[in-house]
Amino acid sequence: MFKSKTLKAGIFSAALTVVLAGCAQEPDEGAVGNANNDGGTNDNAANGEDANNDGDEAAGGGEGGDLVIATLSDANMLDPHSASDIPSGQANSNIFETLTKYDTDMELEPLLAEEWEAVEEDVWEFKLVEGVTFHDGSEFNADVVKMNIERILDPELASPRAILVDIIDEVIVVDDHTVQFRTEDPFAPLPAHLAHYSISMISPEVIEEDYARVEDGDQYGQYVNENPIGTGAFKFESWDTGDQLVMLKNEDYWGEPAHLDSVTLKVVPEDLTRVGELETGAAHVIDPLTPSDMSQVENSEGIEVYQRSAASITYMGFNMEKEPFDDERVRRAVALALDRESMVEGILEGTGVRAVGPINDTQFGFSENVDAVEQDYDEARELLAEAGYEDGFDTVIWTNDSRERQDIAELAQADLAQIGINAEINVVEWGAYLDATGAGDHDIFILGLSLGTGDADYPLHMLFHSENAGPQGNRSFMQDEEFDQMLHEARIEQDEDTRLALYEDIVNYLNEQSPMAFLYHPDHIMGVADNVEGFWADPSGLYQLKDIQLNN
Repeated sequence: MFKSKTLKAGIFSAALTVVLAGCAQEPDEGAVGNANNDGGTNDNAANGEDANNDGDEAAGGGEGGDLVIATLSDANMLDPHSASDIPSGQANSNIFETLTKYDTDMELEPLLAEEWEAVEEDVWEFKLVEGVTFHDGSEFNADVVKMNIERILDPELASPRAILVDIIDEVIVVDDHTVQFRTEDPFAPLPAHLAHYSISMISPEVIEEDYARVEDGDQYGQYVNENPIGTGAFKFESWDTGDQLVMLKNEDYWGEPAHLDSVTLKVVPEDLTRVGELETGAAHVIDPLTPSDMSQVENSEGIEVYQRSAASITYMGFNMEKEPFDDERVRRAVALALDRESMVEGILEGTGVRAVGPINDTQFGFSENVDAVEQDYDEARELLAEAGYEDGFDTVIWTNDSRERQDIAELAQADLAQIGINAEINVVEWGAYLDATGAGDHDIFILGLSLGTGDADYPLHMLFHSENAGPQGNRSFMQDEEFDQMLHEARIEQDEDTRLALYEDIVNYLNEQSPMAFLYHPDHIMGVADNVEGFWADPSGLYQLKDIQLNN
């Protein structure tokens, strides 16, 4: 088994220091290293004949070959500005590119921007890479950056990721390859926010056509979803929803091209079936590999476990618009009933750490000096009695079709029975699950979030800000003006020590109000064939495919 180095709390601070100094690091060309919480035609690839190859391993030799990744869930949306889930991000992050990016240690690096600096207290300036073209041949320049950021901020699009860039007041085109962002207030994390895959650059021709189609009655993002055109090392080939998505090598890539000919993201919902496909060579990578299946992979010839600490949170949320979860005493009672240690040790088999709040030590703003919620049945029963539910009540725990999350639901069901709450479990397919929880159909739900920017500002706004209630990310429907103001004060604070103290207060407030119960931070665990060289995933679990080679 191989495992990347553990991420440490100081990593983002180091990256931020580089950013504030005014210049990005050079990209590390040699960086190599890990489910739910993203052209022309090639009939064989589209039909899965070459990609799956009847169980035989794909052609190797270092150059070329067809990589197959067996995944739990299909992508939900190929418009990166509208997507809000990791399965969509797996495709989007390889078709599209962002201005900045993170390496495996969460150090900020250049991508479509070669350098950046704060030229005024509230103005960031980015120098763009020259000579970059989209898959359709259109040019990447400062006007395109302006078009993309303004699209994300367009209230009609209602991007679930607008929260990442909504502090931008104005996008200023200085020249063809220089762009400035004027912000409402000084905002140090902006370069980090621009590394999130959802702030990807889409072809200007595709954006223009999407708006034109909207005028003819289409939905926003529909044309982009059907024509995902970016600048990435891979370009979209085909998508048989619910089955597989195929990407081909971009032969005209502006940088060092990919080694692979194609990548197929193949949907295999059953955990043991994925392991079987890895063992037979029908898949080169499987994601996720459940902890209970790790020993089978470790004891098999020709395959290994890929495991890394993750920038993510798994939580159990409550619909604060529905009784009885509109009462903070009920929410906190449920949070107090849960045995997080059993989840980490029993379900994850130790491949993660229990959460004391929504962020972990991969994020600026994390602190262990918060009042963590510990299991306490007696206090939970007292709170239920105070709220008028001394005899308990009936409820439903919603989850998607992940074995890990179903196991969490069953463990939580047993815990809640100890305080008189009778909980049924409702398992829903991934796409339908996102729709239902975004619409507020649920009572209790289990979900996760990748903490993809290295700074607490993003996940806290994403999960809890009033303006983000609903499918944008705040599926607890928390709407709290006092809390929103706390977030704003932390966002604009320039002193790091003061800002950290503000986030400690914020997390303590969340643990008291309990819009959700913070469960654990899981490791990313995947299975990888020995002939796959150069595979790694970023701290959010997004596959980095450009440098992969298949060897015989």
